[in-house]
Amino acid sequence: MAEKSARKTVEVTAHDLPLHCPTPNAPLWNQHPRVFLDVVHTGEVTCPYCSTHYVFKGEAPKGH
Repeated sequence: MAEKSARKTVEVTAHDLPLHCPTPNAPLWNQHPRVFLDVVHTGEVTCPYCSTHYVFKGEAPKGH
């Protein structure tokens, strides 16, 4: 039986920057070392630890 990759996708806005994973509302059992992710440059990024996929929505903040 083949398992599907259950990759979680999270939409983020300028309010969520600077983006880091895990996010503050992540459950304690799902914690890993904090890593800062640059989602503004390409519009999306994947966490190297947990494979959560972040997608930037909205207007980029000034200076980015």
